[in-house]
Amino acid sequence: MTFEVRVQRTVADFIDALPEKSRRIVTAALRGLGENPFPGSGGDKELLALGGGREVYRLHIARTYTAFYGVDTGAETVNVYEILTIEQAHKRYGRL
Repeated sequence: MTFEVRVQRTVADFIDALPEKSRRIVTAALRGLGENPFPGSGGDKELLALGGGREVYRLHIARTYTAFYGVDTGAETVNVYEILTIEQAHKRYGRL
């Protein structure tokens, strides 16, 4: 099953502001979510326990960025909500 990866406008703006090399790395990692958005043995994806029945996943990208996203299996979409530097993610959400 292939998923359509959708990014929010703020995420697209964040990616557009990155240097070219970082933009390529982040874009490739997000495209990879279309093939397999679920955690596995690689360790770069994780399901976060937030409560309220909402499943939010975290993706580490190149030890520099963290993307937060949700998966809608019925619509076969991955919705990327936010991308932060790893330092910003730790400050905002604690060490996840």
